[in-house]
Amino acid sequence: MENRNKNDRKDFGIMSNSVAIDKRKKQVIIASSIVGMLCLLAAGGAWYLLNPDTPQLDGPQTREQVKDPRLSYQIQTYTSQVMGGKRTYGVTLPPDYAQNPQKRYPVIFLLHGGNGKPTDWFKKGAALPVIEKLYKSGKLPHSIIITPDGNDKRGPSPFYDPQYINGENGNVSTAIGEELVKVIQSRYRTLPAPKFWAMGGLSSGGWGALNVGLHHPDRFSILFSHSGYFRDRFGPQNSPIIYINRVPQEVRSRLRIYLDAGSDDGKYLQQTQEFAGVLKQLKISHVANEFPGGHNLVGPDSLWNYWHKHLADSLTYVGKQFREAEANKSKVSQPAASK
Repeated sequence: MENRNKNDRKDFGIMSNSVAIDKRKKQVIIASSIVGMLCLLAAGGAWYLLNPDTPQLDGPQTREQVKDPRLSYQIQTYTSQVMGGKRTYGVTLPPDYAQNPQKRYPVIFLLHGGNGKPTDWFKKGAALPVIEKLYKSGKLPHSIIITPDGNDKRGPSPFYDPQYINGENGNVSTAIGEELVKVIQSRYRTLPAPKFWAMGGLSSGGWGALNVGLHHPDRFSILFSHSGYFRDRFGPQNSPIIYINRVPQEVRSRLRIYLDAGSDDGKYLQQTQEFAGVLKQLKISHVANEFPGGHNLVGPDSLWNYWHKHLADSLTYVGKQFREAEANKSKVSQPAASK
C-alpha cells in the first residue's frame, strides 16, 4: 500500500509538471502572438494606433498648459441624416468669441487618422497650446476649429483606416464636406466664403482632407496634409493625385494646399513628393516640406510628436491665406476713389 501511494504521488507530480509545462507553452504562444501583432502594426507604420488617449510628446511639451482660460474644447453632438444616427465633433471657439457677438470667423476642420476620434487632436496632439501661441503671435487669426468624427459606420479600429469617401460603409465625404459644414454654419458665426474655410489632417486624415476637400471646392479652398497619402485603393475618384486633374481650372486657381511629410514616413513621404510634383505641373498654389521623423516608432519627431510640432507650420500657412483673403475682401469693399 505504501509503495502504491508513493507511485501515485510520483504520477501526480509528473502530471503537475506536465500541466505546468503546457501552461508555460500557452503563455509563450500568446506572448509571441502579441509581439508578432505589434511588430506587424509597427512595420506598417501603425504603432501610434495603440497609444492611449494621452499626448505622445517629449521634453517640456508634456508640461505645456493653455494660459487663456477662454481657450478650451468641447465635444458636441448632432443628428446625421447622411450617416443615419448621432455624430460628434470637437470644437474650440476663438477666445474673443463671446465678447464679439457681431463678428464672424474663419473655420478650420482637423481630421484624425486611423483608429481615431474627435478628441485626438486635442488629447494626443495637444493642439490647444499650439493654437494659443499662433493667436498670440498673430500668425493665425482667431478661428472656429472643428475636429470631425471621420469614422465610417464600422467605427474606429487599429486594423483599417477610416473611409473618407462615399461608399458602402457610409457617405463620410458628404457627411463632413456638406452636412457638417451646414451644422457648423447654423450653430456658429462663420464667414461664408470657401477662402475662409480650411481642412487638414494627419496620415489617413491627410488623405481624407484632400479627398473630401477636392470633392467640395464650394466649401473649402485651403487644404493641408501631414504625413498623408494620395493614392487610395478605392480608385481614381478617391485618389487626390489623380482626381485633381479632373478639377476645373477655375477651381484649381482658388486652391491653396500645404503638404508635409517626415524623412521616416516611407510611402507617405514618397506620395507627398509625387503629389507636390503634380500640383507644380498644374500650377496650383502649394507649399511642400520634408521634416525629420514621421511614422517612425520612437523619438522626439515620431508620430504625435511630429504632428504636434508641425501643426504650427500648417496653421501658419492657413493663417496667411486667411489674412490675404481678408485683405482682398477689404480692397473689394472699398469705394472707388473719385476723380
